[in-house]
Amino acid sequence: MSTVKTAISLDKPLLEQVDSLAQEMGIPRSRLFVIAMEAFLEQYQNKQLLAAINQVYSEHPPTQQEETYLKEIQGLYASGLEDEGW
Repeated sequence: MSTVKTAISLDKPLLEQVDSLAQEMGIPRSRLFVIAMEAFLEQYQNKQLLAAINQVYSEHPPTQQEETYLKEIQGLYASGLEDEGW
């Protein structure tokens, strides 16, 4: 994967926090920006996906049988998490 350089403008206090965190983590500032943007984009994409799923469910709500099945699955999942110490 190729990389490109870019310039951004930040408020000085924010840049100071970024520099402090990068130093604390022992990584270059540019790597911290990459990590932060990857996390932001993943979170944004997950929100978009959830919105799309919710839209489909609002247009086509589950049947009573599907609701019952989903509740059973949720119960099994929750009990599995309890076994794991969550």
